[in-house]
Amino acid sequence: MKVALEVRREEFDHLTKEWEALLPRSWFDTVFLTPLWQRLWWEELGGGAGLLLAALREQGRLVAVVPLMESAGGISFLGDTDLWDYHDFIVAQGREEEVFPKLFAWLREQRWRSLDLRSLPQGSPTLEHLPSLARAAGYAVNVTQEDVAPGVALSGSWEEHLARLSKKDRHEVRRKFRRLEQAGRYGWYSWNGATPLAGALEQFLTLMRGSREDKAIFLTAERERFFRRMASELAQAGLLRLFFLQVDDTVVASALCFDYASRRLLYNSGYDVEYASLSVGLLLKALCLRDAIESGMAYFDFLRGSERYKYELGGTDVILYRLLVER
Repeated sequence: MKVALEVRREEFDHLTKEWEALLPRSWFDTVFLTPLWQRLWWEELGGGAGLLLAALREQGRLVAVVPLMESAGGISFLGDTDLWDYHDFIVAQGREEEVFPKLFAWLREQRWRSLDLRSLPQGSPTLEHLPSLARAAGYAVNVTQEDVAPGVALSGSWEEHLARLSKKDRHEVRRKFRRLEQAGRYGWYSWNGATPLAGALEQFLTLMRGSREDKAIFLTAERERFFRRMASELAQAGLLRLFFLQVDDTVVASALCFDYASRRLLYNSGYDVEYASLSVGLLLKALCLRDAIESGMAYFDFLRGSERYKYELGGTDVILYRLLVER
């Protein structure tokens, strides 16, 4: 079956609708692989790289999207590992055997010394097909673990979820909630669009910046601009969830999540360090997880990083890989 390849550069508009229709038919449907997310990052942070956006079609119908960029003799996925948790090619399920040889043949025609594909989740068809194609061409191939992205499948009730935790973790979650209740009147809420997003986002960014020195350093002017535009556009798309925890009328913690394809993704968070002894950061995340269960979500994704709280709340690792091909 013949699959024709056409390359389009810096023309997101041409692909957006087809891309959106293809993504749910690919092996991994996540917000990070949407044209909305990828275009947003490119416009805000693409910098000096060149956009290399390719489409594989069969008789005019899109069967794969190849979102890459090129710079300094190398090709990589569009994006980075600071603001993205997953990368991959978007390929219609069942078409991988045809698509990847065509894709790799096209890649061989491009000018590059290294092909650096990061943040590929375990199970990716890219990891199954590209290494063997590259080795057969005589290229050096290295596949290494880059990070982990813990998550947990959701079912039943919150109490049933707690029952699946280890005895120690279950006890600790309940103990911390009791301690919070004893400390004062607490409540939590989510931004619902009734008030301007800008004010809620400012609260979130203040708490994020103040909770850890590395987060304050991370929030450069460029990244903060990205956060603001990203939150606005995802809110318009109905994907943004911004949660807050209050103790005695003081906002003490916040969490920014995405609800996409029956999954809740915990993207970032922050808390008031003066309330650290009450574990307000962890407890708000637990409340976000409980709400995801009660909202009928199928999966809670803690995203990149091996922070201890993710496992205390039931997360298990999804491994992220880096695939490096060198000529």
